[in-house]
Amino acid sequence: MGSNGIQNRLRGLYVIVDPEHTGDRSVEDVTQAALDGGATIIQLRDKVSDKGPMLETAVRLSEICKRAGALFFMNDHADVAVLSEADGLHVGQTDLPVAAARRVLAPGQMIGTSNHAMQEALVSIADQVDYLAVGAIFGTETKEVTVSAGLETLASIRKQVDIPIAAIGGINVSNMDAVLEAGAEMVCVISAVGLAADPKAATRELVELIDSSRS
Repeated sequence: MGSNGIQNRLRGLYVIVDPEHTGDRSVEDVTQAALDGGATIIQLRDKVSDKGPMLETAVRLSEICKRAGALFFMNDHADVAVLSEADGLHVGQTDLPVAAARRVLAPGQMIGTSNHAMQEALVSIADQVDYLAVGAIFGTETKEVTVSAGLETLASIRKQVDIPIAAIGGINVSNMDAVLEAGAEMVCVISAVGLAADPKAATRELVELIDSSRS
């Protein structure tokens, strides 16, 4: 488990930066724009690069996030998370099991999991993850959705667990209020920032909505 101080920072806008969804910009540029707009967490999700270039990118993003006081998570690859000194690792249901990933991760590095249903979430809780990602809440074009979670599943999981939840899947300014009302501490987006004409402005608009809902 991550330290409570860092775990308390698991809130706000969580931007997944994916080289396939940056609108022909570099992942570094999208990351910096998102941080400038107020994002609190960045995750690198890279399904196309070889491990060497992926690590180089992860190291750069980790450094950018540290300078901004934001958290950096690596998707899937525990070794890259360690070598880039990421704050943590995010794994899906078919990636490294949590217990196996923890054997690779450094002490204090966090781990989060993707969950589509209550049963998956309860297994993740038993594995002592630091946060749950729940989705897909809405339809999304950035990932082929085999199982949709929806707002009801999000609300049900929120009532059962007491660790931070990140809602993911098709979230944008038009539907974010419903996600926050269902109990998510973090709102996770990909294309709403990565494919925006102005990623910084898009991030700021999303962050302001989150902040206003909590004021």
